[in-house]
Amino acid sequence: MATTKAISSDFPFESKYLEVNNSKIHYIDEGEGDPILFLHGNPTSSYLWRNIIPYLTSYGRCIALDHIGMGKSDKPDIQYGFESTYDYLERFIDKLGLKNITLVIHDWGSIMGFHYANMHRDNIKAIVFMEASIQAPNFDGMPFSVKMALRSFRNPIVGSLIVKQANLLLNQMLPQLIDRQLTQAEMDAYTLPYPDAKSREPLLAWPRDVPVHGKPARTAKVMADYHEFLLESEHPKLCFYVTPGVGLQKEDVEIVKTKFKNTKVVYLGEGNHFLQEDYPHEIGSEIASWYQTIEHQSLSTTA
Repeated sequence: MATTKAISSDFPFESKYLEVNNSKIHYIDEGEGDPILFLHGNPTSSYLWRNIIPYLTSYGRCIALDHIGMGKSDKPDIQYGFESTYDYLERFIDKLGLKNITLVIHDWGSIMGFHYANMHRDNIKAIVFMEASIQAPNFDGMPFSVKMALRSFRNPIVGSLIVKQANLLLNQMLPQLIDRQLTQAEMDAYTLPYPDAKSREPLLAWPRDVPVHGKPARTAKVMADYHEFLLESEHPKLCFYVTPGVGLQKEDVEIVKTKFKNTKVVYLGEGNHFLQEDYPHEIGSEIASWYQTIEHQSLSTTA
């Protein structure tokens, strides 16, 4: 059961902007120390992490961005999806000069975060993940509603009607994958950045890049490669999961428990996909406790 502690709709952080590829990336930057980088997925933004970040600002420099085309970031006329979004993310990290990063990742943010970790192994301190894609998804094992949605998104006509015209990804799927009912203020925070069909192009591009039976080949290979990295990585890792979940299925949890090294696994309870909206205080307090532990272990090793 999720805590009865209040879940705030407030976003009490100063907005900052960094120019990347001639577009502005919106982000927040709170606290000091080694960077703790929060990567959201689709169709959310840095707003997803609002109740978790306050638990960690005493331990590190908490940075949460809105991916290009998402939230308060600019929406340039580009080809959205994995490759474009990852390019902006990597340049964002380089431009801020982030070193010794702890990743906190979810949904599509996990695909980009795991890929970044694989490509920049020496720049990663630790990884926290939830409802994450540790490998290419088992399409056949997904909930029926999710499979149908992915099939619909990939249809060139139906996908555009559902996501860009009817805006069902935000208005219907997002709240359906959260156990509690979002307040109007929370729904507004998620939906206001997408007032028209043009602004929703990133929301459609991302699910079309989810590999189904090996296609698209580019993202399927990226995920296969970082899965091998995750199996051999000694980086400290913290995994949150729920039942039934969506992105982290039962067989994935078993792989994390039995094959991932140096990994703590935390069961939160019943839930769907956007755990940060149902269990923010549990997630925040657990990360803070775990982070202090790995810091202590690091100091002991170097002493």
